[in-house]
Amino acid sequence: MDNMKTLYFDFQATTPVAEEVLRKMRPYFAESFANPHASDHVLGWKSAAAVESAAQQVASLIGADADEIIFTSGATESNNLAILGLAIRAAMAHTPRKRILLSAIEHKCILSVGRVLEEQYGYAVDSIPVDRNGHVISRELERLLGDDVLLVSIMAVNNEIGSIQDVGALSEIIGKTGAVFHCDAAQTPIAVGMEDLAIHTDMISLSGHKMYGPKGIGALYIRRGLQDDIEPLIYGGGQQNGLRSGTLPTPLCVGMGAAAEYIRSPEVSKRRKELQTRKDRFLDMLLALPWGGRLYGNDGQNRHPGNISIGFQGFNAQDVLGALQPRLAASTGSACTSGLPEPSHVLKAIGLTTEEAESVIRFSLGFETSDQEVDESVKLIDNTLKKLYTNSSNGKG
Repeated sequence: MDNMKTLYFDFQATTPVAEEVLRKMRPYFAESFANPHASDHVLGWKSAAAVESAAQQVASLIGADADEIIFTSGATESNNLAILGLAIRAAMAHTPRKRILLSAIEHKCILSVGRVLEEQYGYAVDSIPVDRNGHVISRELERLLGDDVLLVSIMAVNNEIGSIQDVGALSEIIGKTGAVFHCDAAQTPIAVGMEDLAIHTDMISLSGHKMYGPKGIGALYIRRGLQDDIEPLIYGGGQQNGLRSGTLPTPLCVGMGAAAEYIRSPEVSKRRKELQTRKDRFLDMLLALPWGGRLYGNDGQNRHPGNISIGFQGFNAQDVLGALQPRLAASTGSACTSGLPEPSHVLKAIGLTTEEAESVIRFSLGFETSDQEVDESVKLIDNTLKKLYTNSSNGKG
């Protein structure tokens, strides 16, 4: 192995574009480049057909129909369109439903939307508690629900601690009150099969670059009967059922469709199992190091198969990752919040102290991670912790 190679353990931040996905995208950058909304000639029709095919591929991934898929720039835009779009339209209609429920471990973009709804639109936004493993507490959800709740947003798989929610069971609880159920599923494609996800939800957010597709493209599933209740955030030519105007990036749409097709393949089902086995081996090796390692989140099957959120007692995660550069790439909390001084809201929500939260590193493995990389990473981490400990003991840290 090249000694200068950076070992990549940050697959939950982004995945590489799969070779077969890239191959299918290439023709639409230069050969079949026509505007998919150019309806007066055959080249435009061909681009439009490629986008339609991609929408069908994404729909098939979650058990929906192509006309229920809205392409966006990524999961952040999808989350905004879903929650803001529904709430703004409801406010315009003077709905009596003025409460929004968000799980305590949602992505920062969803929590930010919640603050906007409180401050600018007068909604009451409540946080749904989770247990120490990051799973929504059903009885607390039931307690918070009522006929005045417009929307409930719960992510299917957490981006920091990998918790996999029982979406079917949550759907049954939410459905009794008539509230809309939105699910941020950006982390789900690598973690579990999701062929029936649309059956249990009203809206689903997806991201291309979390599923071996390109960056800059995402999708929002909106149940057909709900689409008239969504106010667009982008206005213009009325593309995509009037819900998101603008010229669609054909190569990126094709890439997301190809990624969805790849994720549904038998090969990925096999690779998920291999990923789980390799992650478990990596975790066992980390916990065996003499540095007081502790896993946070579920230690069983209800966890992303590539996720390890581990803290080493007495060490600061930022210090450890800094000392590992440029040899190993991992993250503290989610990549979207790195650089912020406060501890991860996800780790605080599952009961960690500030000191514990500041010790946690997220190692996320992908299908490409090898046993050799795992072995080398454990050695690097052990040596780095040893150096930090020695420097600290000598008064240098």
